[in-house]
Amino acid sequence: MSDAQIVTYEVNGKVAVITLNRPDARNAVNGDVAAGVEAAIDKMEADDNVWIGVLKANTSGQERPVFCAGADLKAINSGKAADLNTKRGGFAGFVYRERKKPVIVAVDGLATAGGCEIVLSADMVVATTRSAFGLAEAKRNLIAGAGGLFRLPRIIGRNVAMEVILTGEPIPAQRAYELGLVNRLVEPGKAQEAAMALAAQVCACAPIAVWESRKVVLAAHTNDDETLIKMTNEGFGRVLQSEDTKEGLTAFIEKRPPNWKGR
Repeated sequence: MSDAQIVTYEVNGKVAVITLNRPDARNAVNGDVAAGVEAAIDKMEADDNVWIGVLKANTSGQERPVFCAGADLKAINSGKAADLNTKRGGFAGFVYRERKKPVIVAVDGLATAGGCEIVLSADMVVATTRSAFGLAEAKRNLIAGAGGLFRLPRIIGRNVAMEVILTGEPIPAQRAYELGLVNRLVEPGKAQEAAMALAAQVCACAPIAVWESRKVVLAAHTNDDETLIKMTNEGFGRVLQSEDTKEGLTAFIEKRPPNWKGR
């Protein structure tokens, strides 16, 4: 496959759809995947007409669907481990990438090791009932080095995360849903459809308000209240200065749907 085929990018309305496209390699991350994902996020962030992203994986032809098996061990074994990270995004060009716009990940199958860390780096998760999430690195004398060791306990709690990490055993989608890792649980084959429906609900809200709110929610895990109050007030100020504030208030008064511009 060419670089362009390994990660595909398309726009559907206000939604950027990014697809990991290495089903024959269980969508494992190599250098081309990392570069492709980073390039896709660049496109999403630069396009004023795109307000949100959906990240999914091609699982066609797989006997047991795998969203992403993590790092390409063949690439690591051949001395190309550094290629799996980008300077701005870290692993897969995604896990540490700063961005303004939210990303929903659509999982239909196993997300393990670095694949699970990609999921943990997204803003919301839609998964099918046949999906599972795990950090199997300890089984190979490795550690989850792309954020999983601190993001998983933040989301599902310390003790459960400790078990997942120290045993290397994945948790099924139903359990992940109950623990708060998964936002929406759907039937096999329906992850992308459900993710797009969730994205449409987000896009019905004012994009600037969504982006400013996202900043504070992400910071809530690691900052004190004083800092978060300051961030909230600053974000509120930016929202009030936008054209969309007048549109939102006018639409409410006129009892009609708002026509957001994102400015």
